[in-house]
Amino acid sequence: MNNKFDALKNEDSGEEDTARLSTEMPDISQIKIDPPLQDPGEHQLQFSYAFWYCRQPRLRSYDQNLKMIGTFSTVGKFWSFYSHLVRPSELTGQIDFHLFKEGIRPMWEDEANRNGGRWVLRLRKGLASRCWENLILAILGEQFMVGEEICGAMIAVRFQEDIISVWNKTGSDNATTIKIRDTLKRVLNLPPNTYMEYKMNCESLRWNL
Repeated sequence: MNNKFDALKNEDSGEEDTARLSTEMPDISQIKIDPPLQDPGEHQLQFSYAFWYCRQPRLRSYDQNLKMIGTFSTVGKFWSFYSHLVRPSELTGQIDFHLFKEGIRPMWEDEANRNGGRWVLRLRKGLASRCWENLILAILGEQFMVGEEICGAMIAVRFQEDIISVWNKTGSDNATTIKIRDTLKRVLNLPPNTYMEYKMNCESLRWNL
């Protein structure tokens, strides 16, 4: 296999439409997905990842509201999870979805995130599903070409807009952050003048932004 991204794009996702969870999503915390047994012929990803979600508004601390959906390390297991998840554009209310490397919690306070930052892109409604899928396939397929810098990504579904962010470990590494920004624009096919903001996680911790 020359390109994991191609494998992700071409892997059969099974009965994707019929397997999705209800768009009402009454209680995602009750989701129990049993991934298939690993096939020795499956495409291994370079890293293991986890899907997370958090429902808004938060009645408890962010950490208490954050729930892991499951972990995976192969293309097949990724699709077994992804095919059960409602697409962001179909969601109502306010929900955050996260894809992060296994062992990294999608929080500013996590050791892997504390000295890093994130590119933030605000989307008009209707674009979230396509952009989110293209982004996570690019991450899993190692399209960013920045070594182990990528920690994960998040999409925040809101009433008037949706927000995508890509998190990396070293916020002070300007060359790497610029490369992540340019790759993000490419994989999402964004116009060259698209505005994105880079936020340092230490600043977010300080000011709770």
